[in-house]
Amino acid sequence: QVQLVESGGKLAQPGGSLTLSCAASGVTFTRYTMAWFRQAPGKEREFVAAFSRRMGSTFYADSVKGRFTISGDNAKSTMTLQMKNLQPEDTAVYYCASSATVIMSQVRSQSAYAHWGQGTQVTVSS
Repeated sequence: QVQLVESGGKLAQPGGSLTLSCAASGVTFTRYTMAWFRQAPGKEREFVAAFSRRMGSTFYADSVKGRFTISGDNAKSTMTLQMKNLQPEDTAVYYCASSATVIMSQVRSQSAYAHWGQGTQVTVSS
């Protein structure tokens, strides 16, 4: 049974940094595609980043490319999202997601992911 638990969300200042973690049980990173999505107040959930060792690729939304880095540690069963140069528009609830069946063309689609965490709040404000 897959279980995903996010942590690390908090208040950060513009230009600051945060690292989010997703503790994953029942998942092997060699088989699963792991992703981060976020949902800002009043907006739809959107794709942030994903990695797939099975596909040998990482993926980023244009809005975070160059500022965010996704990585996974299979030995610790933990996925992280390092966020730098945070902006107020990065304020959102961040969700961890996983799927064993997503294909490359579906990586950015939330409907492709079967398992979700409960979310962690990131607020960027001075």
